[in-house]
Amino acid sequence: MPTLFLSPSLQEWNYYNGGGNEEYYMNLIADEMIPYLTASGVTVVRNDISRDLRYAIAQSNMGNYGLHLALHSNASPDNLSGVLQGTDVYYYQTSVKGRRAAEIIANNLRDIYPYPEKVDVRATTKLAELKQTKAPAVLVEIAYHDNAEDARWIRNNIQAIARNLSISVCEYFEIPFVDIYNR
Repeated sequence: MPTLFLSPSLQEWNYYNGGGNEEYYMNLIADEMIPYLTASGVTVVRNDISRDLRYAIAQSNMGNYGLHLALHSNASPDNLSGVLQGTDVYYYQTSVKGRRAAEIIANNLRDIYPYPEKVDVRATTKLAELKQTKAPAVLVEIAYHDNAEDARWIRNNIQAIARNLSISVCEYFEIPFVDIYNR
């Protein structure tokens, strides 16, 4: 049975244009993903939102996960606040499996994000959740929460984003996706 460590953002201090914060919305997406993934045969373990990132990484490393998926939303540098848009899907630079997962996720997100040309896959060695986890890992910056249009898109598409990410996880694990709402 495939196993996923699902790690929605712990960043309650990252406020959304129009209200709310990153931790709140990424956890809503995670909440919506779990029924899809469970129905599809994926065992899901989730980070503890009352703890910090170091604990989430340690928690992930205690298990034997096929994928570590971190859910985030992005923020522009101060001089570009509210201007940037898009989705960035990060993987650790040398991880073949991480890259494969990132490419699947980005490809599927292009189907629902309003500007598919702004969905990018990015290699990095800097993000702790990619660098320090033993499972192949992907960190998705779903859209820019400081951009009014992107923040609105996230808020209005929680279910669609969760479904899309769940499809991607199933594709990565090479198992059929079970659409719990359209059986």
